[in-house]
Amino acid sequence: MRTNSAFGTQATRLALGFAAMLNPHHLELFYYVARHGGISRALRQIPYGIQQPAVSGQILQLEETLGVKLFERTPFRLSPEGEELFRFVQPFFEHLDAVEARLRAGSAPTLRIGAAESVLLDHLPTVLKALRRQEPRLQLQLRSGFQPELESWLQERQIDLAVAALESRPSANLHRLPLVRLPLVLLVPRRFPPGGSGDFWARFRPDTPLISLPSTETVSRHFQSGLRRRKLKWAPTIVASSLETIARYVADGHGVGVSVAGSTRQSGVRELVLDDFPRIEIVALWIGRPLPIAQTALDAMRRYADAHWPRAATD
Repeated sequence: MRTNSAFGTQATRLALGFAAMLNPHHLELFYYVARHGGISRALRQIPYGIQQPAVSGQILQLEETLGVKLFERTPFRLSPEGEELFRFVQPFFEHLDAVEARLRAGSAPTLRIGAAESVLLDHLPTVLKALRRQEPRLQLQLRSGFQPELESWLQERQIDLAVAALESRPSANLHRLPLVRLPLVLLVPRRFPPGGSGDFWARFRPDTPLISLPSTETVSRHFQSGLRRRKLKWAPTIVASSLETIARYVADGHGVGVSVAGSTRQSGVRELVLDDFPRIEIVALWIGRPLPIAQTALDAMRRYADAHWPRAATD
């Protein structure tokens, strides 16, 4: 690299002059490209998911803003302006992790988690007890939602971790940790005739009231897929917003509900496992490099899943 004075060249003047209009994210991407010698190499070092076309496009926007070419693509070589701009941004981005660590060391760690209501009610409290034993000062922010909302909150950096029932393939820049694959169940009142799901289908009537989540939700879509395999049609009579609501209405005698194994605390219902229906895949999702407390939470979630569903976790 050249060793010109950092404040006398064209690139420094451009960087200072355009500071108010530069996109800091563009500068961060340029830093990784310059440090690692090209876009392909930088992609393996950037601590969050991003595709090569996105990096190339944002670097081009940076060059257009500055009005200079920052590097040759093949073979990779910084231009004089690129060398100067790299020296300008390098101290900030190289010291950022250390500054973050020092700032966090003096404050209580905060973890923001999004998940379905049943996860927040029935499973997360045990995981959080384990976290608090390691970090008594932990502060929590919890939000209830399904996969589309959870992904949006992750992308907008409104939450740090999500626990989701997969409805579709997650966005390419999200990391995921498989936790468990759970069977669907029918919820029936305790007074319902005894027997398993086979007995239920043997006496099935399509006019039996069905209580389910909206048709766009994973549980409902998997259930309807299983019905089609059986060449059955069964439309919901009541559409509920949560699995807990479904269980409550079943307990009160309003019909038969569709749910996920182990997702209800209602004492007035029992589960009929639908082994031949598609299973629900539960995963943890996050973006970029997880904070230390988030990584600790991921480890605790994995241990919890292995302990509670040793077979279902690998089926």
